[in-house]
Amino acid sequence: MALTDFAIRAIKTTGEKQKFSDGGGLQLWVSPQGTKTWRFAYRYLGKQKDMVLGQYPIVGLSEARQRRNDAKTQLANGIDPAQQKKLDKVAKAISHATTFRVVAEEYLDKQKREGRSETTIVKNRYLLEQAFPAIGERPVAEIKAAEVLAILKHLEKRGTLETAKRVRATIGAVIRYAIATARAESDPTTALAGAIIAPKVKHRAAILDPAELGAFLRAVDRFDGQPTTVAALRLLPMVFTRPGELRMAEWREFDLANARWVIPAKRTKMRREHEVPLATQAVAILKELHALTGKGRLVFPGLRTVERPISENTLNASLRRMGYSNDTVTAHGFRATASTLLNQSGRFSPDAIERALAHQDPDAVRRAYNRGAYWKERVEMAQWWADYLDRLRKGADVIAFEKRSGTEAE
Repeated sequence: MALTDFAIRAIKTTGEKQKFSDGGGLQLWVSPQGTKTWRFAYRYLGKQKDMVLGQYPIVGLSEARQRRNDAKTQLANGIDPAQQKKLDKVAKAISHATTFRVVAEEYLDKQKREGRSETTIVKNRYLLEQAFPAIGERPVAEIKAAEVLAILKHLEKRGTLETAKRVRATIGAVIRYAIATARAESDPTTALAGAIIAPKVKHRAAILDPAELGAFLRAVDRFDGQPTTVAALRLLPMVFTRPGELRMAEWREFDLANARWVIPAKRTKMRREHEVPLATQAVAILKELHALTGKGRLVFPGLRTVERPISENTLNASLRRMGYSNDTVTAHGFRATASTLLNQSGRFSPDAIERALAHQDPDAVRRAYNRGAYWKERVEMAQWWADYLDRLRKGADVIAFEKRSGTEAE
């Protein structure tokens, strides 16, 4: 006979275990102390088994019947419901132990072991810290798009649009790492493309006029900063690498006899080794600098310790001391300077200029070919560019190049 709530509440303890059937394998067991527990009796692979469905009245009669029906559905699909319950419990425990913060820390550690720069890791940690208060302790597999959106909307409201964009990308990277390590199944950030206001693209300030560039080079010659800083400011327009690649350069990377500088993959943005041909002027600057810092590891050591290089802020602060505002020129802007003027000169192929800027071709075969094919042209270009800068520094009358489409240099 099927049970009712009235009948269940009327059951009195007898000091002995009691068992009441609701039909279909659903039973209510009453302990000698009066505790009422729902159990489901069933047969699986010829063996009699049972499983706990919950305690009454926390699990009411209708809920107990639903749980019995769910278990019977599993049986019909060849699944042992008791075993599946154990597996679900383990999976849930693992899920709750695998929080977003735990996976994020693993992701940062992986970046460190892959040789990512300390600056990159610090930036990524800062971005993740914007998310930790909201989702740090959430199981990574359970994070919903709405939760991430709330984080992004908060940043958008503060006006930090670029940060919001980068936070979304970094959260997505962590969750995709969780997917790759079997701890999540989908990335909710993919659904949030276009959900917030896109930041306006702000190009790094750069000098693009030849006459203004000549005036800048003369200002560097007059600058009374530290010798290492002055040397860096003289080299940066000439080699037009990314500022961090120059600042953190080590003497062992240079072959001055063959006028070649090899930047290791771990220090390049694209994580690929990049070779830089050195003009005679660049070699001369480096030889002068070697007399000052050649006994150490770093080409441009800082003032406080020779074990750390000068900072990008040191370079930009020096530009400010020279009278150049942040809207006029930045340390990174010399890449755009070289890219624009070299393209406008019409003397060199765009592919050689792209290779000099370390803008890598995504095709591995083409990349390997281009590495060798454009080296001779890049050597010629490096010397022509250094000579051109010398002419500008001396105040020569230089006819502006015909305007051509330049290359965005990052």
